[in-house]
Amino acid sequence: MKVVTIYTDGACSGNPGPGGWGAILRYGAAEKELSGGEAHTTNNRMELLGVIRALEALKEPCTVELWSDSRYVIDGLSKGWAKSWQKRGWVKSDKKPALNPDLWERLLELTARHDMRYHWVRGHAENEYNNRCDALAVAARERYG
Repeated sequence: MKVVTIYTDGACSGNPGPGGWGAILRYGAAEKELSGGEAHTTNNRMELLGVIRALEALKEPCTVELWSDSRYVIDGLSKGWAKSWQKRGWVKSDKKPALNPDLWERLLELTARHDMRYHWVRGHAENEYNNRCDALAVAARERYG
């Protein structure tokens, strides 16, 4: 399988408010940047949507090295929280409803196609690709603000 590295980030002005997401896909020397947004959304929805759109761009099953500064995304996937919420009908262990079940459902479908490896990166730090994703997300957010 091809090894693709994906960096993603989300941004929101207000929560809810106008939001954007950015993603960078890297395969060998090739890079592809993606971004988008919505007029009324939340930061967590933009974090999820960035990963979803990046995975949707893959044309075949791959080994995916996913980097995000969102603990919500990385922990939700790597610790199996989202799968547990799904099994309980989108209810968390504290009996409260899981947020964003529509996006988590789609994300679980997409991650099942790939060999996923999850990495958390500190936001707004020294990671060049995370910083570029943040700039893409902020620029997309501005188009909806």
